[in-house]
Amino acid sequence: MAILLGVDTGGTYTDAVLIRDETDVVASAKALTTRHDLAEGIGAAIAAVLTQSGVAPGDIGMASLSTTLATNALVEGQGGRVGLVYIGFREQDLDSHGLRDALGGDPALVLQGGHGHAGTETAPLDETALSAWLDSIDPVSAYAVAAQFATRNPAHELRAAEIIRATTGRPVSLSHQLSAKLNGPKRALTALLNARLIGMITRLIARAEHTLGTLGIAAPLMVVRGDGALISAAQARERPIETILSGPAASIVGARWMTGAKDALVSDIGGTTTDIALLRDGRPMIDPAGAQVGPWRTMVEAVAMRTTGLGGDSEVTVNESGLRGGVTLGPRRMVPVSLLAAEAGQKVHDVLDEQLRREVPGEQDALFVRAVNGMDQGGLGSKDLQLLERIGPGVMALSAVLGARSDRAVLRRLVARGLVLVAGPTPSDAAHVLGRLTAWDGTAAEKAMRLLGRRRVGHGGRLCPDPSAMAQMIVDQLTRQTVLALLEAAFAEEETAFGLPPAQLADHVLMQAGLSYYRGLVRIEAGLNVPVIGLGASAANYYTAVGDRLHCDMILPNHAGVANAIGAVVGRIAVRRSGAVTSPSEGVFRVHADEVPKDFGDARHALDHLRAHLEKDARQAAAEAGADEVEVHVEEDVKTVTAEAREVFIEATVTVEAGGRPRIADERDPGRNRA
Repeated sequence: MAILLGVDTGGTYTDAVLIRDETDVVASAKALTTRHDLAEGIGAAIAAVLTQSGVAPGDIGMASLSTTLATNALVEGQGGRVGLVYIGFREQDLDSHGLRDALGGDPALVLQGGHGHAGTETAPLDETALSAWLDSIDPVSAYAVAAQFATRNPAHELRAAEIIRATTGRPVSLSHQLSAKLNGPKRALTALLNARLIGMITRLIARAEHTLGTLGIAAPLMVVRGDGALISAAQARERPIETILSGPAASIVGARWMTGAKDALVSDIGGTTTDIALLRDGRPMIDPAGAQVGPWRTMVEAVAMRTTGLGGDSEVTVNESGLRGGVTLGPRRMVPVSLLAAEAGQKVHDVLDEQLRREVPGEQDALFVRAVNGMDQGGLGSKDLQLLERIGPGVMALSAVLGARSDRAVLRRLVARGLVLVAGPTPSDAAHVLGRLTAWDGTAAEKAMRLLGRRRVGHGGRLCPDPSAMAQMIVDQLTRQTVLALLEAAFAEEETAFGLPPAQLADHVLMQAGLSYYRGLVRIEAGLNVPVIGLGASAANYYTAVGDRLHCDMILPNHAGVANAIGAVVGRIAVRRSGAVTSPSEGVFRVHADEVPKDFGDARHALDHLRAHLEKDARQAAAEAGADEVEVHVEEDVKTVTAEAREVFIEATVTVEAGGRPRIADERDPGRNRA
């Protein structure tokens, strides 16, 4: 009997699950994610699930990892300092295509070079300027390279990467390796964002492998890709960008496995984000435009996922303007006060009690900061270091740390670097006050709700003096924002054009009236026409009300809290490779793949060559990932026009997918899993 281990490292919890023969969940367990050293949380979760099940480490035939950390980092604006090399484009593109915003002050070089649509060099690569720039900038964690029409000819990207690696030794993310599509600025944005994540994902994989070895698990490690497929740990280290949306994609695969649903919206609520995707005919929909994460539209092939900064640990912001007041949630994550108190003990209660004794509420009441030990502090300025020193090694009230107004900007930088955590009231605290959660310190949560409810709003009175009512207000707001997110996702999939963006349709007065079953001279009824599968450890705490509001079936499956970990081990290995054939002149058919363009005198010969090249590459990658009995599927999209009664070839795209289920380690043949 094969035992498979799935692990998901999320923003709050690390989950582990054991599955026997790909059919039965043997056991599942959770441990708190330890951001200063992810291996601690991974090890604790695996040790717990092994103890609970009685399974011996040597009986595990495969381990697989999914993670929401890359998604959370993009939503929260975290990640390493990177450098962008932008070849053959214009300087103003950095502003007009959002690259400057994505850089956030990180260095960029607009460099002479690039190719034309047919793959012909338009200008030589300025290697001298590149070398001088590399010597002049402060160190970065990784580089992104994007060249004009690199998908037609990657020569300049490959040469720039060669120079960068030889000069700096740092990882390089190449835009043509992320997507075979055109749109250079968008590929540049994708390469930039993914370069920012390289260090984080590489450390996670390395620490996960080390932890498995320490626990005596010798099985091969797989990693979930953003489209729900599996790749080997070695491939993930080489191209860690493919793990964006890994955790959310795994949850979709897990949802299908647990429920058997064919058509449904899947909503996975975590600590930081809510991820929504569509199951159609039993398969997760792939986003044709590339993965959308926070404000960024990438070209990474991934499950069509709408990610919003709404979770159980979302920041609660008081709306102080207007007569009614109220709260909004997210997009930032905070450590729940109840969790902080469970870890730090009396220190948190002392601060909360002292703040409650004050007659005048403070803007920073119930807010705390804590430094994350063991993180790289390289590149910090003097003000950053001073604030870190003021925070010290323990838990501090935010009001005791912030002095000058400029300290707020310094704190934001430290949080973005992952060096400091901010704690405050969250929906998780509200759930403790309402008795829906009991895992942490409910007394601290009640004090935080009381402090939050004392805040003054537009009418001059307090927001909500009763802590239970304050908690219910937060949970009701989570329901409202979740309903809007699900409606927006549904409208985005509708083929009918309503003339308004999905977000406006979701919050339209007629839509909201329909959800309330408005009855007047006009009768309006509205709701979702497909079920919702609610996933995440806290889904059962919040999602019944969501289903009631949307008038749809709300499916809350067993093991919904570890859906990501389940999806990590029940998926398939799948490798996709794409290339194009163009016709730069009559009778010439040019093949564009991850190689120098090659010309043919016949379209069919060009397509056959491209197909053979892509199939060989995909088969080899699938085998290296550990796929058993590799199967190949090929799609050709040939565009032609009719001119003067004859068919004229314009362009063709070939996509090859190779894959299969992963090989499972067999203790009788220990060498079998080392492919």
